[in-house]
Amino acid sequence: MPVAEAEKDKSQFVKNSVLYKEFLAEREEILKHKWIESEKAGKDIGFEKALLDWIVKHRSHWRERRMKEARTEKAAS
Repeated sequence: MPVAEAEKDKSQFVKNSVLYKEFLAEREEILKHKWIESEKAGKDIGFEKALLDWIVKHRSHWRERRMKEARTEKAAS
C-alpha cells in the first residue's frame, strides 16, 4: 500500500472515530457559546475565554445529556 493511500485510510479512520465525533460536537457547542457570550458582551470574547466558561458552566450537563441520548439511540436500535 503506498504511503499516500495509507495516510488517507488513517485520516478516514480518525474522522469516523467516536472520539473525534465527540470532539467536533463539543467544539461546535463551544463556538455557539462563544457567539452567544460575544453578543451579550458586544465584542468578541475569544475562543479561550468561551472554552473555559463553557467547561465550568455547561460541559458536565452537556456530556450527561449526550450520554443519555446515546443510550436511548442504542436501546432503540
